[in-house]
Amino acid sequence: MKILGMLGLLAALSLGAAQPAAAQPGQLGDARSARDAAPIDLTGQWVSIVTEDWRFRMMTPPKGDYPGVSMTPAARAIADAWDPARDEAEGNACKAYGVAAIMRVPGRIRISWDDPSTLEIETDAGRQTRLFHFGDVPEQRGEPTWQGVSRAEWIPHAGGRGQPPVNGTLEAVTAGMKQGYLRKNGVPYGSRAVVTEYFDLLHQPDGSEWLVVKTIVEDPEYLTAPYITTSNFRKEENGGGWDPRPCVAG
Repeated sequence: MKILGMLGLLAALSLGAAQPAAAQPGQLGDARSARDAAPIDLTGQWVSIVTEDWRFRMMTPPKGDYPGVSMTPAARAIADAWDPARDEAEGNACKAYGVAAIMRVPGRIRISWDDPSTLEIETDAGRQTRLFHFGDVPEQRGEPTWQGVSRAEWIPHAGGRGQPPVNGTLEAVTAGMKQGYLRKNGVPYGSRAVVTEYFDLLHQPDGSEWLVVKTIVEDPEYLTAPYITTSNFRKEENGGGWDPRPCVAG
């Protein structure tokens, strides 16, 4: 779907390329910062509500249990050789907490603005930090990380004819990450994968606020078709329950 289109992003990540000012994501056609132009407010603390794939998310499935993932032969070989003790020994306990899987890990997330053009997501599961860059994508330095480099853009809804948007979606596209696991039992995604996410807010009649994250993983090395999931989070009124804990393999 977007693998070929992401070659340009990968080049930009390596060269630190910047877009022209008129095309800066998050600006919505004016000079406001991404924070000021945001059509929805994603900030706050959210707790994951597991409504699907319970046996893959709430527990570690056994080796070889990977239905629902369109894997290449190379991916199957890696999954069939999964060894959590080896991952721990090699310092790779966070393989299942990388960008393609972290939103599926049960726990809490905190969303805030790191600066007017950078949205930050912290997870208590695995103590991961994600940065969504609106506009210029910083140059990728050093080795790839679990969370890669993410470019974000607001997609406003409604409005039109000069009227401000009344809702919207956050789109984030991530590349340049370390190889990790889609599922904790060793189902892999590679360093050439591209992860596209859509963040939407839902307001329920009971006053609750929900965050819905659609994740699309495209990987020419380990997937024969996009891997698509939807994860749900409910907003919490305070910071209670925040429980940062390290990555655990297996």
